[in-house]
Amino acid sequence: MEHLSEEELNFLYDVMLSLKNREECKQLFSDLCTVRELSAMAQRLSVARLLKQGKTFTEIEEETGASSATIARINRCLHYGSGGYSLVLDKLTAEG
Repeated sequence: MEHLSEEELNFLYDVMLSLKNREECKQLFSDLCTVRELSAMAQRLSVARLLKQGKTFTEIEEETGASSATIARINRCLHYGSGGYSLVLDKLTAEG
């Protein structure tokens, strides 16, 4: 993120906060991201959800197709990151 200014990042965050529903998210992400980028983000969130559910790396690899390196990186984020994965996953669990 060193190439992005704080102004650019804040604009991105404000855009995300302006979305009201799933359809608006689909429209924006369809224009903003490549299929590969969307797939990678969706896979990371699935891996984080499965890790929080206590699944093993092997189970997660089989279910998501994620590499062990990706799973390990997300596991590190869950334990030592800024808390973003847990924040959204806990919110969805509480709402669901």
